[in-house]
Amino acid sequence: MKYIFVTGGVVSSLGKGLTSAAIGALLEQRGLKVRLQKFDPYLNVDPGTMSPFQHGEVYVLNDGAETDLDLGHYERFTSGELSRLNNLTSGQVYETVLQKERRGDYLGATVQVIPHVTNVIKDRIYQGGDENVDVLITELGGTIGDIEGLPFLEAMRQFALEVGRADVLFLHCTLLPYLKAAGELKTKPSQQSVAKLREIGIQPDILVCRTEEPMTNEMRQKLSLFCNVPVKAVIEEMDVETSIYELPLALKAENVDDLIVDHLRLDAPDNDMQVWHDVVRHLKAPSHKVEIGVVGKYIELQDAYKSVYESMTHAGIANDAAVRIIRLDAEEIEDNPEKHLASLDGILIPGGFGDRGTEGKIAAARYARENGTPYFGLCLGMQIAVIEYARNVAKLEGANSTEFEANTPHPVIDIMEDQKHLNSKGGNMRLGACPCRLTEDSVSYHAYGKAEIHERHRHRYEFNNAYREQLEQSGLRIAGVNPERDLVEIVEISEHPWYVGVQFHPEFQSKPNAAHPLFANFVAAALKYKK
Repeated sequence: MKYIFVTGGVVSSLGKGLTSAAIGALLEQRGLKVRLQKFDPYLNVDPGTMSPFQHGEVYVLNDGAETDLDLGHYERFTSGELSRLNNLTSGQVYETVLQKERRGDYLGATVQVIPHVTNVIKDRIYQGGDENVDVLITELGGTIGDIEGLPFLEAMRQFALEVGRADVLFLHCTLLPYLKAAGELKTKPSQQSVAKLREIGIQPDILVCRTEEPMTNEMRQKLSLFCNVPVKAVIEEMDVETSIYELPLALKAENVDDLIVDHLRLDAPDNDMQVWHDVVRHLKAPSHKVEIGVVGKYIELQDAYKSVYESMTHAGIANDAAVRIIRLDAEEIEDNPEKHLASLDGILIPGGFGDRGTEGKIAAARYARENGTPYFGLCLGMQIAVIEYARNVAKLEGANSTEFEANTPHPVIDIMEDQKHLNSKGGNMRLGACPCRLTEDSVSYHAYGKAEIHERHRHRYEFNNAYREQLEQSGLRIAGVNPERDLVEIVEISEHPWYVGVQFHPEFQSKPNAAHPLFANFVAAALKYKK
């Protein structure tokens, strides 16, 4: 196996995750089997308890791991399925080391960062791939110089020494800031970032430079000289015009894949990247336009619903349409939903926790139901649809979820009895991929084209089966059920043009060249409904 380590300097949020994912896409197009993993230096064990305001969305894998949102980029850009072994935090590292120390595994030795902490990190690098993987790409979060990232960098240095420098490539992402007053890009921060990396004992092989202005040849030569990187390996990475899915083609134009293949001595013939050219063509010159309102409570944060927004883009590609997302704060639409929703071609309510904005979301679901606007509810969005239907169609006054109102007279959404005993252990979340059996002739069945699916979950509360018969008699269609525990997974309104709520998170299984069937179907319905 060959190994690529991606680090970042100067500032955070440089796009290391997207760069890593795009490189994975380039190598996969050349016939290589690629796997990616993310190392996060923060002390949280995982991002599951972190606020979306600080961290963005929590991305869930098939095995139930709650991970960094960059793993979403990895899965969207490449075909390799990831597991909990592909995301490591300092919290997990130190938890592992302390558990070993308590068990006596270190046989009384003094436990130190080197070698004990670095050994745990190196073990995860070895575990990140398997015998079928040709290239493992490991991205380190944070910025060179962060104190919490030092053990990871030291582990990478040791790892390269162990496996042999010829099988390891270091790629460093950096920023070339543009000083408007001087009218030029500055290379000094990048020089100092690489110098810091070299102090640790790591010499980058490729330097990827984020920039708002084109680099000059003189600038490449200067960076090459001061950073000890060949001129051809100083890569310009400008902001893409239309979409992040242009990035593989942009890096291809800079010959990044050739540099990697040559350095790692890989047998991987070149590829014309036609799949990515097709994706970009649909994004740049769509035949149709559609406006979808996303009603949420973290609406001002770009990363809070990252996978939802990307899945809408994928659905647009599948329908040859430009999807314009209208972000709507749930709290603002409660009193006058028509004012905010009347012009939309579709309404989507994403997942979330807590009761803030709940009544605004219920008002949006009601508007969509009563006006025939295509509606797509994800996780909490499905529960909102059930609450609204119970209140206003089944006439269950005060119907609610026990998450929002513990003493509601009609708990149509509740924690199931077989989960309540887990509360004291903190393990009552349903996480990861679960099977779902679809009802024939349902919208969902026709969208998927098959009777059984597997989708990823991240939630505590479920459709309360005690109200199932009553709601079905009122006209709510149960379109999907978990066959193992008889839990409702999908609800629909059969007389509505397109009204679907799903208990799972389909946005975690959508790709630019393979849109999730429900998202694609939803956008198709919105185009048909278009005002």
